[in-house]
Amino acid sequence: MPEHAAAPARTKMLWFARLEYRLHAWRERRARKRGQKPTVTPFPGYAGVDWVRVLGRVLIVPPVKTTESGEYATVRGWRSFVSVPVGYAQVTIRIGDAVHDVVSDRGGVIDTVIAARLEPGWQTLEMSVEGGEPIETRVFVVGPEIRFGVLSDVDDTVMVTALPRPFVAAWNSFVVDEHARLPVPGMAVLLERLVRDNPGSPVVYLSTGAWNIAPTLIRFLRRHVFPPGSMLLTDWGPTHDRWFRSGKDHKLTNLDRLAREFPQVKWLLIGDDGQRDEEIYTRFAATHPDNVVAVAIRRLSPAEAVLAGGRTVDDHSAADVPWVTDSDGAGLLDRLADAGVIPN
Repeated sequence: MPEHAAAPARTKMLWFARLEYRLHAWRERRARKRGQKPTVTPFPGYAGVDWVRVLGRVLIVPPVKTTESGEYATVRGWRSFVSVPVGYAQVTIRIGDAVHDVVSDRGGVIDTVIAARLEPGWQTLEMSVEGGEPIETRVFVVGPEIRFGVLSDVDDTVMVTALPRPFVAAWNSFVVDEHARLPVPGMAVLLERLVRDNPGSPVVYLSTGAWNIAPTLIRFLRRHVFPPGSMLLTDWGPTHDRWFRSGKDHKLTNLDRLAREFPQVKWLLIGDDGQRDEEIYTRFAATHPDNVVAVAIRRLSPAEAVLAGGRTVDDHSAADVPWVTDSDGAGLLDRLADAGVIPN
């Protein structure tokens, strides 16, 4: 009986996913008739000693005016969401002298692993679509001797967003000028200190935010002097079998993948108590104890907790690693020093 009851739901979801793709295809045809062409929007990726994870998205992007200095005069969040994704686009990736052809997914997202040997640190490669101008992107190559890495949530951890509340999330995502977004106090200093004390260590920003906001997020981090890092976001909308993508699954899947790709690295996991970071980090630390050095959780203020729909209450005793909490980056820095995770 349960199997028969589940079948119609799966069929409906498959139909809805196809409908989304047809809508994107219709918008793409209209944009091409207006003379617009697709381009690649690259996202910072990461790499090991003999492979590279390349990330990006193929989009037809409406033109945005810039000031004389090259900055966007005003960048409202909705502009990122009116771009037209180009599904199943042929993308050319050049790494050194080697050229690789890959295909984006139905949402235009490029997430592929390519065999390559690059020197540790930030390295540059090129991406292009339909013979267009190549676009440079960067990947961070983790050296085989590296044993420490930083993985940080974004929403309410490095940037004040109060994301779980639907109205506030929509306001921040679609309306607010990116220059008006506020950093969490002290978090840039904390992350910069971690990078300085651990040269060559990777920084990964793992968020349930959509790939659409990646360019805005990159500019925000640069403006507020956060260390550069790889971006692991997600694609909003239906999958082949469900209405919405699971943010929890997205984070756990990428954490598990990082543990497999860099088995020698111990990660400092940074998040907040307004979503499910504590639950996710507890589970990861319990299943991969050799890949976690500590967990640092930012406590939301009472007002932020209300906007975020409350605080999570999680039993993290299963995570047998140092676990520290405080209200901002300066406090977390002190707590990590007290726990012996970083030097005083």
